[in-house]
Amino acid sequence: MKLADSVAIVTGGAGGLGEATVRELAEAGASVVIADLADDKAEKLAEDLGRKVKYVRTDVTSEASVLETVEAAKALGTLRYAVVAHGGFGVAEKVVQRDGSPAPLAGFTKTVDLYLTGTYNVLRLAAAAIAQNEPDADGQRGAIVTTASIAAFEGQIGQSAYAASKAGVVGLTLVAARDLSSLGIRVVTVAPGTMRTPIMESVGDEALAKFAANIPNPKRLGLPAEYASLVHHILENPYLNGETIRLDGAQRFGPR
Repeated sequence: MKLADSVAIVTGGAGGLGEATVRELAEAGASVVIADLADDKAEKLAEDLGRKVKYVRTDVTSEASVLETVEAAKALGTLRYAVVAHGGFGVAEKVVQRDGSPAPLAGFTKTVDLYLTGTYNVLRLAAAAIAQNEPDADGQRGAIVTTASIAAFEGQIGQSAYAASKAGVVGLTLVAARDLSSLGIRVVTVAPGTMRTPIMESVGDEALAKFAANIPNPKRLGLPAEYASLVHHILENPYLNGETIRLDGAQRFGPR
């Protein structure tokens, strides 16, 4: 399946990994819906990339909001792809804090709601729409890429909420691929390591150098364009399915 003349939804498409993916898919000939809440950045990106890219304000935790985004995507053509790459929230706290009190439940719940429930919400609604397509000669109707993190496998101290939510995305991958196999819809997850997104760059050069020192090869942070390139390949390679692919330069998180 080729991206040209197809439609893709990218959640978190206004920044970091999502923006790079929007640019990559649009360059490959797809029409792209930027599903985000960052109005100014998303509108500017859509304007920069032209008429085949549209911004739709989207709350990934809301069924009604995601359904509106799916309908907007279908209005552009044949919706075949969705890339779940949103971020925007996280807490850093130990299960039991220094004063002996338990970590507040609210931070854990909000993190899981965004990264895991939000992912599932987009996955299920996009898949239902993609399932309406006519299959190609190989029986394929489309594909969905979700985003985890290497924290799913080596969560660091204070990352219990984030690690649990991303581990949930990894756990969802194979079962979703199996659920959707009869419909000709593939599901693959990317688990990035430390990526040089705008948020990461805000920590400063000294901190970035420390992060890079723990990455074996290449000894630098990953680039959003490298994530986008992998997503592009996944969407067009029909034999990639039900797998989580680490994108991390052989990095493994230590405890801190």
